[in-house]
Amino acid sequence: MVAEIKRTAKTGNQAATTILARQLVRLRQQIANLQGSRAQMRGIATHTQAMHANTAVASGIEGASKAMGAMNKQMAPAKQLKVMQEFQKQSAQMDMTTEMMSDSIDDALDNDEAEDESEELVDQVLDEIGVDIASQLSSAPKGKIAGKSQESAESLDVDELEKRLAALRNT
Repeated sequence: MVAEIKRTAKTGNQAATTILARQLVRLRQQIANLQGSRAQMRGIATHTQAMHANTAVASGIEGASKAMGAMNKQMAPAKQLKVMQEFQKQSAQMDMTTEMMSDSIDDALDNDEAEDESEELVDQVLDEIGVDIASQLSSAPKGKIAGKSQESAESLDVDELEKRLAALRNT
């Protein structure tokens, strides 16, 4: 259009040149308006997408809150606390029972034969390396050691464990 305006101006046709210049100005204004409209349409499309995303998020949050509400109704925090306390009580009781059983098994398996075999093995090893334990033991002090005997200490531990177990059963 600029080239046509230049041609008409060279021919000396002032009226045609003016009309063509006005058309060029209007054309440029229309192009600017179309570009502005296009930008507005893109803005509207972006806004619409954002609104759609917000709607999807809102519906997701709604579903999640319904699910949480349903879980809260089913879980009953007071009931869960009671279950956990009962579990803790039973676990402690089981620990004490296991400890008592372990002590009983250890006591049953500790026999004099094993001690005699251990002493013989130690004596054999000491004889091999040339240590005479009998001569060293003869110079050791003789008599009872003050304090509780091992058997009464073990029975006290068992009695104490049984008392704890009975106390847990009563609670």
